[in-house]
Amino acid sequence: MSKTFKRSYKFSFKTSFLISIFLTLIVSVFLFFTSEFILWPILGFAVISYIFSFLIIQYRVEHFIYKRIQNIYDNVSLLDATTLNPSQITTDMATLTKEVEKFAEGKKLEIETLKIRETYRKEFMGNVSHELKTPLFTVQGYILTLLDGAMKDKTVRKKYLQRASKGVERLIYIVKDLDMITKLETGDLHLNKENFDIVELIQNVFDLLEMKAAKRNITLSFDTEYEASIWVNADMDRLQQVLSNLVVNSIKYGKKGGTTEVSVENLIKNKVIVRVSDNGEGISKANIPRIFERFFRVDKSGSRKEGGSGLGLSIVKHILEAHNEKIYVESVYGVGSEFSFTLEKSKNSAKPIGA
Repeated sequence: MSKTFKRSYKFSFKTSFLISIFLTLIVSVFLFFTSEFILWPILGFAVISYIFSFLIIQYRVEHFIYKRIQNIYDNVSLLDATTLNPSQITTDMATLTKEVEKFAEGKKLEIETLKIRETYRKEFMGNVSHELKTPLFTVQGYILTLLDGAMKDKTVRKKYLQRASKGVERLIYIVKDLDMITKLETGDLHLNKENFDIVELIQNVFDLLEMKAAKRNITLSFDTEYEASIWVNADMDRLQQVLSNLVVNSIKYGKKGGTTEVSVENLIKNKVIVRVSDNGEGISKANIPRIFERFFRVDKSGSRKEGGSGLGLSIVKHILEAHNEKIYVESVYGVGSEFSFTLEKSKNSAKPIGA
């Protein structure tokens, strides 16, 4: 409970002044008609009535406000309010009103934030349920079919077990991605930073995804021929995962017969920027702020057919944030997208290829 009490005398001053003037006028009129009118006694009466009125009004105001307003402060303190400071109770209504309005505004903002988080939590739980439910039901369906007698047919048994195995692999893939995001968010995943050639790493990613791109007749290429190595300092395995996820996305959503192009440019003295661009379907402005959310998919139906856990871009963002780097996205719907991220140069950035 607050022990400090800040008094405000404005109300008492004004009210006492009005009351003393009113009483003095009445007494003056009375004396004027009943006896001899003398100025000094009237002025003395005015002063006395003013002082007496001021003391009574101030006492009553303080008693009324202190008892009631202190209850408000105490109730607010139970809410652990930091915006409404209960260290000093005041009888100044203007000050109190401002504090209460500030407190109410803060609480309104907190409630809106909680509503947004609750909506996100519901969406996330729904997405997790959906992503896990599909492979689980698939595996369960094949196993139940085998148990009902299909296992006697060797051909059917092998085919169904292979399909069930693929469903289990998808479940493991989703769980591993979720586990990685959790570790990245809590800081449990430690980065093994080293100096390496980012151009060589990009080429390795191209080689790994060449067949996947060929199925859609998409060309993986650099924007130019890099004759010298570009050395950066980062976790090479995690950066390969970042590049793989971005290139895979460009293949998924890229135009058949199109191109995925990667470029590495100097940004500032100790930074480079890597750009992964495609001429695919692009992303609408409404979806761009949400593309790094877990399980968020721009195309709800098409992207699921292409596979993946729906966690790729979220993992990309977390890995780069763990490196204290930024990721950017620019996209025009129907034209294409460009994802870019920064990396720290290493001291060996001038080394030639193969050195």
